[in-house]
Amino acid sequence: MKALKFERNVPRFAAARVASAIVGSGKGVRVGPLELVELDPIEIPGPSWVRLRPRLAGICGSDLATLDGRSSRYFEHIVSFPFIPGHEVVGDVEGGALDGRRAVIEPVLGCEARAIEPPCPACAVGRKGSCERIAFGHLRPGLQTGYCRDTGGGWSTGLVAHESQLHAVPDDFSDEAAVMVEPAACAIHAALASEIAGGERVIVLGAGTLGLCVIAALRALCLPGALVAVAKHASQRKLARDLGADQVVKPGEHKRAARRLSGSLALESDGGDIERLTGGVDLVVDCVGSSDSLQQSLEVVHPGGRIVLVGMPGVVKVDLAPLWQREIELRGAYAYGSEDRPDGPRSTFQLAMDLVRDARLERLVSARYPLERYEEAVAHAAAAGRRGAVKIVFDMRKAGSGPGGPGSGAGRPNAADTTKEAK
Repeated sequence: MKALKFERNVPRFAAARVASAIVGSGKGVRVGPLELVELDPIEIPGPSWVRLRPRLAGICGSDLATLDGRSSRYFEHIVSFPFIPGHEVVGDVEGGALDGRRAVIEPVLGCEARAIEPPCPACAVGRKGSCERIAFGHLRPGLQTGYCRDTGGGWSTGLVAHESQLHAVPDDFSDEAAVMVEPAACAIHAALASEIAGGERVIVLGAGTLGLCVIAALRALCLPGALVAVAKHASQRKLARDLGADQVVKPGEHKRAARRLSGSLALESDGGDIERLTGGVDLVVDCVGSSDSLQQSLEVVHPGGRIVLVGMPGVVKVDLAPLWQREIELRGAYAYGSEDRPDGPRSTFQLAMDLVRDARLERLVSARYPLERYEEAVAHAAAAGRRGAVKIVFDMRKAGSGPGGPGSGAGRPNAADTTKEAK
């Protein structure tokens, strides 16, 4: 099978860090310890495991952080090398109850997938994203499919999955809609973890795939009194409005927007810029996860307010004095699981299917690349916002690959999409 393999290679990883610095200055493209290889099929790890033949697999922000060396060393003990990246996956199932069907992967490798009995307390109540055993059981360490040597990942023509990880794709879903289910599930978990009371004022920082999905999830499942999005690029600002933001501002305008929403007083610098607010909004959802975005979040949330960190952070340097002095709550929102709803617990992936359909999130898929053009694909994903794109995916479909529902792309040439990009 063909696969993009990520090898633990210190010199190449160091080169990736250098390349990342160059990308930050706008002078180059991302590179990393990734190569296209031919491999034997992944071995089935045990009972209740099946094969999955990917159709589409997304390139996520966490994937980019891993490739260019920005991800935290915190993850070193909960991944196993070499691994095949790719956790946003829709593919064809071979074996088990869903044999012959399309399915998406819920990638967390929790107790059930690892054949651990009894399950840890988190898995026992459906919170797979908080599993305590992601480095144990009969699998090598790996917090998710796409970071575990024994499972493979979506950036390939074949991987294995535990049946408990698979969710059947509705027949009316295109492959593009299906590949958006996993990021939509992350966004729904974050929106519900925010515990928004009706009428609260919310700012969402970041309008890439995750930020846009969070905006859609907040609008669909919560009752914000005002929802403000901070988006850098014109195409992102348009999508943020379409998906439910009441107001969209450019970076740097977030403090004035928060001041107007909350009626706060502002402490200004000698140059007239707002340094800090006396009050602020009730909630900030940070979909970036950088030092700058965390600092911006602290600048606009009111005393006793909340910040939910959804974007994957690395090592950050932030002045936490306001967190202490203003008694601000900072919490993370990772992955998915079971969500408490008025009609009872529901899988985040079930809710995500509804959100993808209702918000038409398949429109966020901007370009498709074959595995052979992975360098172009990664470069495009790294510059997606600037190039007027959102979600970049690898496309493993072949002509005559079988039914995939209306608009699935079965039989479409396996090449980069011709979607127009903003200049």
